This record gives sequence, C-alpha cells and structure tokens, in this order.
Amino acid sequence: MLHASVAKRDYYEVLGVPREAPPDDLKRAYRRLARELHPDRNPDNPAAEEAFKEASEAYRVLSDSEQRRRYDRMGHAAFNGEGSGSFDPADLGGLGEILDGLFGEVFGGRRRRRSGRDLTYELELTFEEAALGVTKHIEIERPAPCKTCKGSGAAPGTKVSECPVCKGRGEVRSQRGFLGGYRICTACNGTGTKIHVPCPDCDGRGFNTVRDRMEIRLPPGVEDGAVRTLRGAGEATSTGSGDLHVTVRVAPHELFERVGADVRCTVPVSFPQAVLGATLEVPTLEAKVQMKLPPGTQSGKVFRLRGKGIPVYGGMGKGDQLVTIIVEVPAKVTRQQRKLIEELAAELGEDSMPQQASFLDKLKRLFD
Repeated sequence: MLHASVAKRDYYEVLGVPREAPPDDLKRAYRRLARELHPDRNPDNPAAEEAFKEASEAYRVLSDSEQRRRYDRMGHAAFNGEGSGSFDPADLGGLGEILDGLFGEVFGGRRRRRSGRDLTYELELTFEEAALGVTKHIEIERPAPCKTCKGSGAAPGTKVSECPVCKGRGEVRSQRGFLGGYRICTACNGTGTKIHVPCPDCDGRGFNTVRDRMEIRLPPGVEDGAVRTLRGAGEATSTGSGDLHVTVRVAPHELFERVGADVRCTVPVSFPQAVLGATLEVPTLEAKVQMKLPPGTQSGKVFRLRGKGIPVYGGMGKGDQLVTIIVEVPAKVTRQQRKLIEELAAELGEDSMPQQASFLDKLKRLFD
C-alpha cells in the first residue's frame, strides 16, 4: 500500500522572508514567529507546537551559512539521509538565546531567579497640566521585603533548611511537549529554602505591602496614553526591584482641542459683531486675552494667536492657538425684530452678499 507523504514547506516561506534576506531579518522573523507559536503561549494546541517546530527547524538551517548555501542549491534534498534538516530539540544551538530573550528561559540550561515585577499606574491630568507640564505626587502600594525577616520569610533566629523539591536550587526541570527547561520552584517560590517557623510580621511570605509616595515630573506637551517609567519603583525583592510604568490619561477640555502643538477653540459671535467688528475676550491655556474681530468676518474664519499653544519638546518655542469664529444666528425673533431684519435685508441688497451671488450664478449655469 502506498502512503502519500506530506511535502515540507520552503524554509523561506515558513519564516515569511525573501530568499536574499540578511541574517538580521531571519532572526527578526523567527523571533516574531516564536513569540506567536511558542507552546507556553499556546497550551494544548498541537498545531501551534508543530508550527513552532517547523519555524525552529527553518531558522536553524538558514542561520548557518554553510547549511543555507546547501539548501539554496538543492533545497530539502541537500539533507536527505543526513538528518541535518530535521529538528532535534536537544540541539537548539543559537535558538536558545533567542527564546531566552522572549520567555526568560534557556532550554537545556538554567533560568535566572525572578527579580521584582514591573507595576503599572494610571495618572489623570487636566488638559492644562498635560499641555504646560506638571510635577505630581502619587501614592502606590507595592510589595517590599519584610524588614523583620529581611525577606527570608523565616522568624528571626529560627532554622531555614534546603527546599526538598528543588534541592536548594530554586528551580526545577520541566518538560512540555518536545521542549525542556528549568522553571522557578513553586514549593519555595524560587528561594531554594524551606521555612520551619514563619516570620510573624509577613506570615512567611518574605514581603509586606507598603504604601510609597513618589514624585513624577511630566514635561510640557505630554500626550494621552504616554508612558513614563520610574526605574526601581516596582515590586522590590531581595534580588532586585522592578519598574513602575505610569500611563498618562488626559481629561478632555470643555473649550480646547489639541492638534499637535496647536490648540483649537471655537468662539461664537453675534451677527452685529461679525458685521461691525468687535473686541473679543478669548480664553487661552494660561489667561484670557483680547482679540480684535475685523468688520465683515465670515462664519468659519480662523484666527491664529501666535505662541499661545503648547510648548514644543526641547524648548523649541510654542505652538499657536487657532480661534474659529462661528456667527450665531438667533433661533427665535420677535415680530418687531423680524420687521427690522427684513428692512435691513432690503437695504443691503444682493451686492452685500458676493458669495451668495456667486453661488446662485453657478447654480443657474449648471442647470440652464
């Protein structure tokens, strides 16, 4: 009986790169695929595991200059009978370093004990604070080593012995599918020790939750969604501290809108003000200013107030404030007001409305 064999895909196709791709592009492509397909990210997914094996095999061959030359000349046939084109999980070579950077684990090697985790915090700012810059004091709760036991978790003066599960190494060998590696021992949380008498202040955890007050300086022009990192302000452990990532949230403003370094605002004016001109009181980020409205200003006209916008990063000046004029038409008028408006319209005539006259002329030509 004949059995159909499944043809192996082209290695370049597997990695999604052209045949002339340089080594750096190969590495980037493999890192992307490893991040997506790694079994730790896809538990109980045989298809993802097979795809990960395929990508690892492709990268192992193409990252070796000699094997790549052979593959480019002969394809998969270059390795027939030699096994060089098959994936051996015990021979990861340079793949282990790449995977270590992605997942913190060296396959077939040892894993470093975890230092403090990073923490996150959302900081709300007003529109003006974000635009002009501000110094804020924030309070966060974070784990820190217990001062009584100095992070050991054991009551002072009591015995601490070797963890029987990991034999004091703080890590244990694990196997998932075809991949093997070392993981932090859950019995001792990576400490490698067994506590006989827990510390009374931290109940044997080795840490307590503390409330810290911190100062964060935000430069002018910080945008919504920006992240500022405070180094060492995350979880503190005996092996090091993580970072605190502060995400900025800027509240919307009832008058202003940001456009890059410029600020937009809309100012309504009456029909008489637009016709006759006026001096308007206009709000800016820092104070109210006087702005002259020339006679005959049309609705939608934009005026630019130089230097009244947001400071540009690096001290390179400021943006502008863009003031859009909207001519407000009364929604209701009295009988007397209506009579006066009709008299005004008759007095003004068509010559005072050149845009309307031009529109009507174009409309007439379009349909005549």
